[in-house]
Order: sequence, then C-alpha cells, then structure tokens
Amino acid sequence: MNSNHTMVTGFILLGFSGVIENQVFLFPIFLCTYIITVCGNLSIILAYKLSLSLRTPMYFYLANFALLEILYVSCTVPKMLSSLWPECNAISFSGCAIQMYCVLLLGGTESCMLGTMAYDRYNAICHPLLYTVIMSEVVCIQHIVGSYVVGAVNALIHTTFTFSLPFCDRFEIDHFFCDVPPVLELSCQDIWVNELVIFLIAGCVIIGSFIVIIISYVEIISNILKLHSTSSKKKTFATCSSHLIVVTIFYGSGIFMYFRPRSKYKSGKNSVVSLMYTVIAPLLNPFIYSLRNKEVKSSIKNIFVQKKKF
Repeated sequence: MNSNHTMVTGFILLGFSGVIENQVFLFPIFLCTYIITVCGNLSIILAYKLSLSLRTPMYFYLANFALLEILYVSCTVPKMLSSLWPECNAISFSGCAIQMYCVLLLGGTESCMLGTMAYDRYNAICHPLLYTVIMSEVVCIQHIVGSYVVGAVNALIHTTFTFSLPFCDRFEIDHFFCDVPPVLELSCQDIWVNELVIFLIAGCVIIGSFIVIIISYVEIISNILKLHSTSSKKKTFATCSSHLIVVTIFYGSGIFMYFRPRSKYKSGKNSVVSLMYTVIAPLLNPFIYSLRNKEVKSSIKNIFVQKKKF
C-alpha cells in the first residue's frame, strides 16, 4: 500500500477561517439567518395546516418544500457556526459522511420536488378542469415520497463512492460543510470515476428535473399568452414567477458547483456558491412565496389575529 495513504479519523472544516477578523460579525449574521429561515418556513407549514383555504395540491407541495428547507439548513448552518471558531471546527470521519449524505439526500429531494411543483403548475394552468383528478391526494403523496427515494439513492451512491477513496495526510476541508468536491480534493487516488458518477447520477437527477421544469413552463407560458384578460395573465404569471425565482437560484448555483471540471474548483468561490443553495435559497423561500402570494399572506395574518383574540 502507498505510504501516503493514512487512516483518517476526522477532518477540519476551514469554512470562513480566512476571515478570522470578521468572525465576530459572521456568527450573529449566520445565526440570525438560520433563525429567520426556520421561522419563515415554519410559518408556511402552519399556514397550510391551520387554513382550510390552502388545502390544495399547490400548497401541499409548498408546505413540504418548506419542511425540506428547514431540514436542509439544519444540516449545514449549525456546524458552520461552530466552525467559525478554530477550537470547534473538527468533524469526525463518520460525522462528515453523515452530513454529506443528509445534504445530498435533501438536495436531490429538493431538485425532484421543484420538478413536481412545476408539473403541478402545468396541470393547474393547462388542464384546469382535470386538475383535481390528475393531482389527487394520492398522486401528490407519491410525488413527495418518490422525491425522497430519488434523493436517498443519489446521496447513497455519492457518499459511498466518496468515502471509499483513500485519503492522504491532508485533513483540512476548505469548505464550511462536507460537500463532495472539497472532500474529493483530499484523496490520494485519481477521482475521475467519482467525477463521472457526479456527471451521470447527479446529472440525471438535476438535469432531469430541470428538463421537466423547462417543458412545463414552456407549456405554461404558451397558455398564458393565449389568455385574453390582462388581469388573468398577471395573476397566472405571478403565481409561477415565485417558483421560477427559487428554481433559478437553486439550479444556477447547484449546476455551477457540481458540473465544472476539477481544474476550475476554487475553494473561496465554492463556499460563496454553496451559500446560495444551502443558506440563501432556504432563507428567501418563505419571502418569495409569502410576499408574492395573497392567499398565504392572508392565512398567516388570520392565524396571528386568531391567536391575539385568545
């Protein structure tokens, strides 16, 4: 066996250690971001649960998506907060593998769920008379379960391939969580097989879902343009634009992160890009969907009004 190989028991997450002088400012910023993200997405879930007017497939997907975002940020931000301090930035080998699996599971699930949400909007706008039949409760549950299954299989493949590699005597992960590209950088072995797996498996999940979204919105836009009423066009487009904003942030940063040649990886840039889909997107999700949706805003207001009465 090559003498450069060693038994790895843990890693050091460098995170944003390059800006040590700003740690005192970064910690409260990321902490507040995490709290706002959890509370904002939780408000969407509560609005769906407590408001009968939101019991439709669209809001069923939105509530599940909000839960997914809470789990997503909870996998990365708490450890990122601790890694801001040099004495707390260690992570065990098994802990790193578990974190990678959870992040990939939730990321793959989110990708599929965004595709199902686009399909839901397609049926609502293009087949309004058959909408409740096509998007029945059973079908919606199957879509959610299917998204998690795809995410779980995707995560298992990437995590297994990554942690079956031999690692050199470098233990510092130049990132704020255990993501695939920065962990692969520590391997002593040629990682072309892993890169191929990323392009093939992740490509099927991300690009496949993205194609579903594109096809759905091409049909949606063509139907919107056929509407004669200007107010109907604006209302329909407003409903879809929220989803398109989330799709752009998630897929734009995700594709940039995972579908680049190894020679193009730059740790500092990677951390900023990863922040977009692991922290910023979940933070913006409740604002994008709530502030641009009168029904959600009205339901949340009614919940608070009823609580005040009691």
